[in-house]
Amino acid sequence: MWCRNLTLRGDLMKTLILVDLQNDFMPGGALAVPGGHEVLPVANAIQRCFDIVIATADWHPPGHGSFASAHPGARVGQLIELAGMPQMLWPDHCVQNTSGAELSPGLDVARITKIIYKGMDPNVDSYSGFFDNGRQRSTGLEDYLRSRGVDAIYVMGLATDYCVKFTALDGVALGLTTYLIEDGCRGVDVVPGDAIRAVSEMRAAGVHVISSRQLDVSGGARRGIPEGVPGGAPRE
Repeated sequence: MWCRNLTLRGDLMKTLILVDLQNDFMPGGALAVPGGHEVLPVANAIQRCFDIVIATADWHPPGHGSFASAHPGARVGQLIELAGMPQMLWPDHCVQNTSGAELSPGLDVARITKIIYKGMDPNVDSYSGFFDNGRQRSTGLEDYLRSRGVDAIYVMGLATDYCVKFTALDGVALGLTTYLIEDGCRGVDVVPGDAIRAVSEMRAAGVHVISSRQLDVSGGARRGIPEGVPGGAPRE
């Protein structure tokens, strides 16, 4: 039933990026995305359509500057300036070496070939899987993709209006043909309609918006050993 209708581009390596499918973004988590758990079956079903499957993960140090708790008197949802940029303040979430930072146990990790950790600088947030929010520091994702001849990426995960959006927009800006798997995403919707507006913004920037049911599994997918352990410290 899955992966039948659309043949993927003839890229050297077909690449899926699973954005931040971590416990803290799931129901009961510190920063739960409404319906976040609903994307896990999509992620699990489509992974076999791809040669490379990459997961991104927030990996914040305690007291990260994006946490409301790091600013006395501040509240969650407040906008401040951090590293010279507007910053939404969030609850403490995805703190390094905590269960909240681990990939959801409902996610099939067998095909994940690499985990990209982000948000480790306490002074700047990192929504995108490619760069921090100031675009001063790379996560290494672009180099990883280029080294494998990848020129197209398929993006899904959490949340549509933040980390998914900025990962997809950076993909386009880097010259990668970028697809958003829309039914594999859910939004925070701090302001109602943010997720819908985010999809429109991505489409306007050149992101191709598709459904998981348009994917084709022709050729199968390669399995690999993850570089980095879900919920564990990144490998050097």
